[in-house]
Amino acid sequence: MDQQQIARSIPDASAQTPAVEDYDLVIIGSGEGSKYLAWTLSKQGLRVVVVERQYIGGSCPNIACLPSKNIIHSAGTAALFRHSEYLGVPELKPTIDMTGVRDRKRDMVTSLVALHIDNFKKSGAELVLGNGQFIGARTVEVALNDGTVRILRGVNVVIGTGTRATIAPLPGLAESKPLTHIEALDLGEVPDHLIVLGAGYVGLELAQAMRRFGSDVTVISRNAKLLHNEDDDVAESLRLALEAEGVHFEMSTDVKSVSGQSGEFVRLLVSREGVECSLRGSHLLVAVGRSPNTDELGLDLAGVETTQSGFVKVNEYLETTATGVWAVGDVAGSPQFTHIAFDDFRIVRDNLAGKRRLTTGRQVPFCLFTSPEFARIGLSETEARSSSIAYRVFKIPMSANLRARTLSETQGFLKALVAADSDQIIGFTAVGVNAGEIMGAVQIAMIAGLPYTALRDAILTHPTLLEGLIPLFSTVPTLRAA
Repeated sequence: MDQQQIARSIPDASAQTPAVEDYDLVIIGSGEGSKYLAWTLSKQGLRVVVVERQYIGGSCPNIACLPSKNIIHSAGTAALFRHSEYLGVPELKPTIDMTGVRDRKRDMVTSLVALHIDNFKKSGAELVLGNGQFIGARTVEVALNDGTVRILRGVNVVIGTGTRATIAPLPGLAESKPLTHIEALDLGEVPDHLIVLGAGYVGLELAQAMRRFGSDVTVISRNAKLLHNEDDDVAESLRLALEAEGVHFEMSTDVKSVSGQSGEFVRLLVSREGVECSLRGSHLLVAVGRSPNTDELGLDLAGVETTQSGFVKVNEYLETTATGVWAVGDVAGSPQFTHIAFDDFRIVRDNLAGKRRLTTGRQVPFCLFTSPEFARIGLSETEARSSSIAYRVFKIPMSANLRARTLSETQGFLKALVAADSDQIIGFTAVGVNAGEIMGAVQIAMIAGLPYTALRDAILTHPTLLEGLIPLFSTVPTLRAA
C-alpha cells in the first residue's frame, strides 16, 4: 500500500460531524427583533448564540432604514442649495460628489456595526458569522465563514432572517443586473437616467433622492396610482410634489422585457393601455416588493411550515408550527417596519417568560421619508370604508399650519378620522413637512384613549408644527356613512 492509499484509509478528522453544542436560545439572523432578544436574554443569564450571514445588526443599520435616510438627508441638502435664492440666499449651484455622499453613509454604517459588536460583547451573547440551516428539530448547522462547521441546538430557536428585494421573472431583468436598494445606496456616481420599477416606499424615496442629486428619473408602476393601497388624496399629493421636482411617472404600465446592463444602458419594453413602446435609461432600480429569506433554511427538516408566499407561518404569539421554534420580523410576515420587528422582540421575550402576548390589535405607525413626508397611524379612509366603519373626517391643508408657512413648506394636508358614535380618534394621516413627528403626538393620544377634543383644546407651543392639530380638530367634520 503506497502513501496515498494509506492516507485515504485514515479517517479525516475534519470530515467528522462536530459535536452538538447546546444553548438556551439559538437565533438565526441578527436583525432588530433577533438582536434585542439576544442582548436581553443573555443579560438575564441565558446561554444565547446568534448566527449572522452578512449584516451584523440586520438590514436597518446596514442597507436599509438608516443608510437610506442618510442619503435622503444629503439629497435634501442639495435641494435646499438649489432653491436657496427663494430663501434670500443667492443660488449656489452645488456640484454633487456622490463618493462623498457614499462615504458619509459608509462612515455611519461602520460606526453602527461597531456599536452592535460592542453590544454583543457587553451582553454576553455569542455572535457567530456564517450560514445557518436546520438539520433537525431545534438544531442548526452553521457553515462558518472560516470554513469550519458547528452544530447548535437550542431549547428554543428564533428565525429572524428577514427579506430581500424581489426580482420578478421578467425576460432579461436578472441578466441586466439591476440595482436594488442595496446598490442604489452605495453608488459612487449620479445616474444619468434612473428608471425605477415600483411606486412604493423604496421606489419613491430613492426616486426623489436621485432626482435631487441631478438624475433624470422615470418611475414605472403597473398600478394606476402611487402607494396604491392608500387614499387617493395621499397618492395625488405625493405625485404632484415629485412631479414638480421633475420625477416622471409611467403609471398603469407593464414591463414586458429588459435588455442591456444597468450602469451602462438599459432598454425596457413596456405596455400601456395595449400600446407597446420602449423606455431607455442608464440605470435600473428594482423596488417592487420583498421576498422572504427562507428558501435555504432547511425549514422542512425542523417541521417549520411556510405560507404560500414563503414566509414562516406563525400564530398570534409568533410561534411556528414546530414546538420551541419562533419567528420575528419580516420573515414572519409581520408588517415590514423595524419598529414592528422590535415589538416582535417584546412579544417573544414575554412569551418565553410564560406570558401570553399577542401580535393582534397592535398599532402599526409608519412614515415615508419623501419630501413632503407621508405618515399614518390607524385607519385610512379606504380601510374604514372597506370595513363598513362610519367615521367623521377632519382635514386641513398644510398651508393652514403657520409653522409650515415660515418654512415655505406648505405642501400636503393633515387628516384625522374620528368614530361616528364617539370622540375617539381611529386614524390619522399627514402629508407634509415632518409628518412623522406630527403623527407621533396623535398616536400618543390614541394610546391614552384621549378624545380628539383633548388635542383640540390643548395649549400647544406657537409656532410649531404640532400646533396645527388645533385647527385640524377645530374644523367642522364631514360624516362618512358606514
